[in-house]
Amino acid sequence: MRGNQIWYHLVAFLVVAIWGSTFVFTKLLLLNGLTPAQIFTLRFIIGYVLLLAFALTRPSFRLLAGSVKDELLMMALGVTGGSLYFLTENSAMNYTTTTNTALIVCLCPLFAALLISAFYKSERLQPIQILGTLMAAVGVAIVVLNGHFVLHLAPKGDALAFAACLCWAVYSLLFIPASKRYDTLFITRKVFFYGLVSMIPYFMLRPGFPSWSTVFRPDILANLLFLGCIASMVCFIAWNWVLKKLGAMKATNYVYFNPVTTVLFAWVVLREQITVYFLVGTCLILQGMFWANKRKEVKALDL
Repeated sequence: MRGNQIWYHLVAFLVVAIWGSTFVFTKLLLLNGLTPAQIFTLRFIIGYVLLLAFALTRPSFRLLAGSVKDELLMMALGVTGGSLYFLTENSAMNYTTTTNTALIVCLCPLFAALLISAFYKSERLQPIQILGTLMAAVGVAIVVLNGHFVLHLAPKGDALAFAACLCWAVYSLLFIPASKRYDTLFITRKVFFYGLVSMIPYFMLRPGFPSWSTVFRPDILANLLFLGCIASMVCFIAWNWVLKKLGAMKATNYVYFNPVTTVLFAWVVLREQITVYFLVGTCLILQGMFWANKRKEVKALDL
């Protein structure tokens, strides 16, 4: 069991490490003229087609959930963890700096902890857990700001980033009852499906899609394939699996590592310098996560 726990934590870290690089790939697509809605739709189409093809080969394939109530729950997961989350996060980068977006979005474990503790009596935060959560949040701020303690406030962009943060917290909450009744592959496929379906009203109000010549440009296609195959399909399956195994509270705390892995990625690939602020912030995140994870397992929520 201890070996399994280590494996779960390792997978959570790897998923967050990959997601930490998506800010760069998304920004490149935005600079090439794609909109946040187009980026989300294209990456989820790629992910959903691959997921559906794989699911159809399994004898346990099912099209719908066991009840209307559960199907509505899947729809809510698709909106909060899919369309609405990615639209708000990607749109935020059009109105505020990448630093602001990364800083705010990486605080979603704090939102999730508060939200889940409000619904689960067994998850009410204890003083040591509050201290750990706040310490990890301070560590994130130190890593992201990297010694430049001046934030360029952009109300519209920052509000969108906070909305993305809240969406992910709600997704973490709703995933708990869903994971008790359905397997990871089914939930992930439903998230992708309803994420795409919920984009239809958006494109009815704001039509427009990039041309095929643009989509199949080698640089753009490479970014979309990475975002669709790896960062979306593979990482969503792995993340939902980790949520089920570790519990929403423990797994979501790994999002604090997002800026750490982004800096490490830049150090390895771009040869950017590791600063003392990064080391101090990382230590605070590690210690904060250790204290924040001192809790019992989350019990099922009757939704």
